[in-house]
Parts: sequence; structure tokens; C-alpha cells
Amino acid sequence: MNAKKEAFHLRDYLPKDFETLWQIDQLCYEPLIAYSRRDLRAFLNARGAECVVADLAGEIAGFCITMQREQHAYIVTIDVLVPYRRAGVGSALLAEVERRAISQGAGTMALDTATDNSAAIAFWQKHGYRKLGVREGYYPNGRDAFAMTKPIGSPATERS
Repeated sequence: MNAKKEAFHLRDYLPKDFETLWQIDQLCYEPLIAYSRRDLRAFLNARGAECVVADLAGEIAGFCITMQREQHAYIVTIDVLVPYRRAGVGSALLAEVERRAISQGAGTMALDTATDNSAAIAFWQKHGYRKLGVREGYYPNGRDAFAMTKPIGSPATERS
């Protein structure tokens, strides 16, 4: 499979996707960081949650879950299977969730990422996210996380 040459489309999460999303999360993150089925389901069903799926000919290549409260949006997770990394899937998912958040009045998007995950940090910085500080012991295994944020829109101008 050459993911770089195959087209994918973005769509809303469907309940039938749940097991596949959970399996993808297990593959993308180490056991102490990957979500349990219960936690993943809770995020997907939470008030203000939205999930965008990257679909490649009926197969899910990745997904992104966000939460939004008024003008503040937060990326819960972005998961892209290894064969689809560096093929534009993550960037497309990110652009779409940012677009949706702006359309719903968000002015900022935030996230947390492990301080020792240089590939993730580079991805976020490439897309305009900046470090705000360190959340010590953020992950269950005691690893620290960078709190990162990006201004994504002006809520006052988006609603007018």
C-alpha cells in the first residue's frame, strides 16, 4: 500500500467506527498512554466533543477527537496509523478540526503532548502551535507534557 498516492476523505465519526478507533489508538500509543475503551467512549460521547475520521476506501487511516467549550477548543487525541504518516492525513485532520472549531466560535485550540516526543512536537510547531509550559507528571507513567496552544480565529469576527 502506498498511502501517499491514495486519496482519503474526511468524515464524521459513526458509532460503528468505535472498535476500529480504539484499535488504532492502541497501535499509536504505548499501553500506559493509549485510552481504555471506557475512556475513549467517554471522550466521544462528552458534551462539546467532535471526532473527524480520515477514511481511505472504507478503511480508517486516522482520526482526531476535539472538545470545545465556548471559545476554547482542545485536541484530545490525533491518531494516524504508521503507513499514513507523512502523507498529509494528520495535517488534513488538524485543518478540519480547526476549521470546525472556528465555525463554532473558538478562538484558540490547545493540546498536551509528551515532552520527549520530538516528532509530535515538530508536527505541532509546524502547524503553528506554541509551548505554554510543562505539565509535570501529566501521563500515567510520570512523563511530562508540554501544554501547547494556537490562536485559530477571532470569535467576534467569525460570528458577524
